[in-house]
Amino acid sequence: MFEPTSRYYTLESAVHTMPDGRIVAYKRRRFLPRGEELDLLAEVTVTEGDRLDLIASRALGNAEFFWQICDANDAMNPFDLGEEINRRLRVPVP
Repeated sequence: MFEPTSRYYTLESAVHTMPDGRIVAYKRRRFLPRGEELDLLAEVTVTEGDRLDLIASRALGNAEFFWQICDANDAMNPFDLGEEINRRLRVPVP
């Protein structure tokens, strides 16, 4: 259902039976880790024109790992992390 690079890839799948008998498959809820508890690979500074996918590509080698930077910075919205120029972002060990 999800690519190996997805934050949802390792989540357990579950099923729900609707009142009419239809079966609906879904992934269980993902709880965010505490950012300060993740091992730190580096800290990067947001520059003019940066986007989180570009930062992830440079720091982690894959733009699809942007969510790992979100986790390390306790961010629910990835767009929040790239807006503030000169902001320091934690980049976790992948």
